[in-house]
Amino acid sequence: MPGLFIDVSVDAAVAADATSAGKLAEVCPVDIFAAGDDGLQIVEENLDECTLCDLCKEAFPGQVEVKKLYEE
Repeated sequence: MPGLFIDVSVDAAVAADATSAGKLAEVCPVDIFAAGDDGLQIVEENLDECTLCDLCKEAFPGQVEVKKLYEE
């Protein structure tokens, strides 16, 4: 069941841009993002591997949100 602990949302303009998608795929250490010819794809089976490193959020401030689906 993907996304049990983490959910990720990406601004539509970033997701649609192949260059931005490539940058997100490059910075993510656990391969949550994949770049395709038509833009960004979120690899759902990798969502719960997120280490909360914030590299994606640092690359695109205000355009990428990582939501914890649990209480700390």
